[in-house]
Amino acid sequence: MNERITLDQGAGGERMDTFIKERILTYFHIDPSVEVPLGMLDDASVIDDIVFSTDSHTVHPLIFPGGDIGSLAVAGTINDVSVLGATPLALSAGFIIEEGLSLNIFESIVKNMGVCAKKSGVPIITGDTKVVEKGAIQEFMINTSGIGRRSITLDENIEMVKRYRSFDQRWLLDSNLKAGDKLILSGTIGEHGVALLSFREGYGFETEVRSDVAPLNDLIHQALQVGGIVAAKDPTRGGLANTVNEFSEKSKTGILLFEDEIPILPGVHAACDLLGLDPLHIGNEGKVVLGVVNEKAEEILASIRKHPLGNNAAIIGEVTDGIQGVVLQTSIGGRRILQKPMGDPVPRIC
Repeated sequence: MNERITLDQGAGGERMDTFIKERILTYFHIDPSVEVPLGMLDDASVIDDIVFSTDSHTVHPLIFPGGDIGSLAVAGTINDVSVLGATPLALSAGFIIEEGLSLNIFESIVKNMGVCAKKSGVPIITGDTKVVEKGAIQEFMINTSGIGRRSITLDENIEMVKRYRSFDQRWLLDSNLKAGDKLILSGTIGEHGVALLSFREGYGFETEVRSDVAPLNDLIHQALQVGGIVAAKDPTRGGLANTVNEFSEKSKTGILLFEDEIPILPGVHAACDLLGLDPLHIGNEGKVVLGVVNEKAEEILASIRKHPLGNNAAIIGEVTDGIQGVVLQTSIGGRRILQKPMGDPVPRIC
């Protein structure tokens, strides 16, 4: 039987995890010199203290409320490098363009890439451009790669962690959580997926919901200066539910989330209720979840809230050995298991 690849195998969640592990990683050689290898499935890898990440972007529509495919590509790759605790240094940009794409749309997107890169302080220093015949792809696809390096700030952050508990890692990894740690979310969730879906389908929610696309390197650096961070991850495809489940699986510990503490805009709640979506499953492009030692949680939270991108930050959960997997403490006082989505409820958002 000749099996075919399906959309949900590239959309985040459980099916994509299985696809990567069974159909991709099994064919790649594991080099023991790589400190954080591909097989760990963190947001970036590390070799010789250089953090390296790559991401391909296929977004519909190309331009949406709050951003476009270009600003998304730049911010997303900066964030993937930053969540390991590295300082992003530079980006590459690879374009695959469908013949017939509006030149005005193309230039607007590329201009916004430059603006986003300049604002974040991470330059685009190399790239490639291909134009393919009409129908070969859908309009415009972008690949961005990023490199980053270790910083004194990361080392000082880790020394702070060691004051409160054992810690033998050199980077912020999904597997670093231990019982007693707290989870901090940098702001409201669900805007990116809802904004794209609404604009794409004409629901009208975009009048009050805009994508949260933003580079997070400065916010993460500010939090690292306080010290006490053990893990970080941006909740993109699969949303917050996917992120915390990856933390739980890789750290081999339970996570208890508090529903009342998770910040969600009323417009996102309304859209998700109408469309039958769970906001915890919706992708974001300008938020980060931090795992921090309990003793530094309030101080880190206060620091993040002073940042323009962290006004609505909150402590949303805790790591515990008293449960398995991820459990949500609901608003009505009950508990329910929060699983990874099988696929992405809002496709082609990143």
